Amino acid sequence: MTDATTTHVPAPEAVAEFVGATKRFGDVLAADRIDLRIRRGEFLSFLGPSGCGKTTALRMLAGFESPTEGEVLIDGRDVSAVPAHKRPVNMVFQHYALFPHMTVAQNVGYGLRQRRPRLPKREIELKVAKALATVRLADFGPRRIWEMSGGQQQRVALARAIVNEPKILLLDEPMAALDAKLRGEMQRELLELQRSLGITFVLVTHDQEEALAMSDRICIMGKGRIAQVGTPQELYDRPRSRYVADFVGKANIVSGQITGRQGGLAQAVLGNGVKVVLRDEPGDDRTTTEIAVRPEALGLAARDSAVPAGTAVVPARVTHRTFLGDHTEYLLAADGLGQMQVNVPRQAERALGGHDVGALVHVLWPEGTGLVLAVDD
Repeated sequence: MTDATTTHVPAPEAVAEFVGATKRFGDVLAADRIDLRIRRGEFLSFLGPSGCGKTTALRMLAGFESPTEGEVLIDGRDVSAVPAHKRPVNMVFQHYALFPHMTVAQNVGYGLRQRRPRLPKREIELKVAKALATVRLADFGPRRIWEMSGGQQQRVALARAIVNEPKILLLDEPMAALDAKLRGEMQRELLELQRSLGITFVLVTHDQEEALAMSDRICIMGKGRIAQVGTPQELYDRPRSRYVADFVGKANIVSGQITGRQGGLAQAVLGNGVKVVLRDEPGDDRTTTEIAVRPEALGLAARDSAVPAGTAVVPARVTHRTFLGDHTEYLLAADGLGQMQVNVPRQAERALGGHDVGALVHVLWPEGTGLVLAVDD
């Protein structure tokens, strides 16, 4: 481990960096050579399933864990050996970790009261009042924690975290205990808070919709490694691997044989012999590959319907039909490809008519739809 006074020259926009950060717990490799720059003022999410390394990364940034190898930097300074209470970061935990015997104001001011040298009482009161006003709890200071709803308790936890004016605010699945409606409201409030404060927010979540809705960038984790980093749209539209395509949103993944490449497009023959034209990644020269196509990018038509020019046709049979309000989700048994999913918007469903379970249909695959995937490790 490097000395805590070591200085690293960061990217100009980086507030924090992982440089080859590795964490082992005995024989378990929890984080494997993580390299990541976290931009100043951004909302970054670590996304992945349980055991993927996302929480370990957050805890190394917070100071609750030290890397076995590599460095964790804040503003260019190696803080790998700096304890949590001496780092310019604060964390909001999944269960908030509020003190039930204290009032809301006492909870928010707890960290300020621990500072040495001591802050004047009036200064603490003013800082607490400002933090509570920021999270729209200006009049709740005298209340007890058990008198607050789940959403209000989360705001108290946020106020306690921001009152110390950290450079980075860490969020460890803070909305996991909220119901769906309240979770959506809190997502919007968190975004507004982050934009108004200008503080870097780093969220850990296994909820892909939460990450897509809130993040400037998402870091997809798998097996202790970074699988891909990008904006929500980049990860959704251009996943590099099956793992990312499968984890971010829903995707039909089928095998195919590449027969030609030109101008950012690839010609492929699917396992059932159907020829399709896909988006291609530059520099990929493999001929056998996996292909991802999103359910909403495909269409459905009766087998006796006319097919638009440039559209490939995959014969299939409807096995499940689920009405979901704004769209209908179809699961289909596709000849030679297995199960596929197609999401049909409600307007298109109304115009063209639906398809009953058991109906023989054509899955419509427009030219340029789908993406050649890299091979997962």
